[in-house]
Amino acid sequence: MTLRPILFAAAMAALLPLTPSTAQEPALAAAVKADAARGEALLKTLVEQNSGSRNLAGVKRVGELVRAELTELGFDARWVDMRETGRAGHVVATHRGNGKGKRVLMIGHLDTVFEPDNGFTGWKVEGRRAIGPGVVDDKGGMVVILQALRAMKAAGTLARADIMVVMTGDEEATGRPLDVARRDLIAAGDWADIALEYEAVATEDGREFGTTARRSSTSWTLSVRGKTGHSSGIFNAALGYGANYELARILDTFRRELAEQYLTYNVGIMGGGAPAALAESGDSVTASGKTNIIAETAFARGDLRALTREQNDRTIARMKAIVAASLPGTQAEIQFAESYPPMAPTAGNRALLAELNRVNRDLGLPEMAEFDPAKRGAADSSFVADRADTLGGMGPAGGNAHAAGEWVDLDSIPRQALRSAMLITRLSQTPRGN
Repeated sequence: MTLRPILFAAAMAALLPLTPSTAQEPALAAAVKADAARGEALLKTLVEQNSGSRNLAGVKRVGELVRAELTELGFDARWVDMRETGRAGHVVATHRGNGKGKRVLMIGHLDTVFEPDNGFTGWKVEGRRAIGPGVVDDKGGMVVILQALRAMKAAGTLARADIMVVMTGDEEATGRPLDVARRDLIAAGDWADIALEYEAVATEDGREFGTTARRSSTSWTLSVRGKTGHSSGIFNAALGYGANYELARILDTFRRELAEQYLTYNVGIMGGGAPAALAESGDSVTASGKTNIIAETAFARGDLRALTREQNDRTIARMKAIVAASLPGTQAEIQFAESYPPMAPTAGNRALLAELNRVNRDLGLPEMAEFDPAKRGAADSSFVADRADTLGGMGPAGGNAHAAGEWVDLDSIPRQALRSAMLITRLSQTPRGN
């Protein structure tokens, strides 16, 4: 769907007669349309600058570009250094309005999964698709944020709006410790009434959806020890079952006993032998042995994704209990490392989607249903979702994220920018507490 003149004409008609809260919205639409070429040029510049999460200089350079844009719009934009976490840093920008309307947090990220040695580079346009590393995740999202804000400034609605923009530099590979890496984002969530996250809009069968929920992302590491010896002694009282049978018991019990809606618990890597070793990075297991030797050590690593904090905590407790019920002659332990908390579907999130759908109706766009959270990955919005009503997927439409050939629908960028500009304008004119 493109923002052709006919769409703008339909939008203008839909907005009449104009209420005080919508009187400036025709100007928003005109400003977004006029700014489209500038937005595409900025996107090209951002994509051509590598900003893989571990390319600290590249992430900072993208941050500098975005910071300059926000400063031009009247934001107090600062760079927050995060080298203590092993990552570059974040952009945190604040716009002070009249203090009366809803406080809005806009969330994006500067980094991509494509490090400098990745073979997928450059910028290419095919029809109305742009192809390049991070073009939709999340450089297109950053451009949507900036175009929405520029439209608000041109239409005169930015001046009264209280807005904070946080663009993290490590969304794709979060720095550690996590409480330091997400300290500024969480503080912004405490400040905000509303949080909007600019990952790609959810699409399916040509329809666009609203993201009111995302599942958590927690990694786990399972370590098992057994008694090694000649295989002829396996299962006896002296040697027991060995590490590999205990590993298999635990994982199969997970499979059989944990299943419920919206819960997944993937096993990404595993190995065992006499001996076996887990790499310090956690990304590989080395194992050796013979068929006539009982395995002494075994390891498995995976992730856990849950829709709510209660589901997440209950599952972790159950996994620990399964691990503790060891086979004779074995011992096992499981450790968990949370990366992203859940963004549960709340009444506030659904009310925010209803507000967005009022914008859609006024623009003559289809209404957006809630997207199935089982089909979405984790995102930075999860860190603030228990602090502010939150809506994700406000970025552009695209595909093939995290892979060679990642693309964005260029026509979706101004469409999403207009949706945001209108929504934020209305929110900024809604008194806090309403």
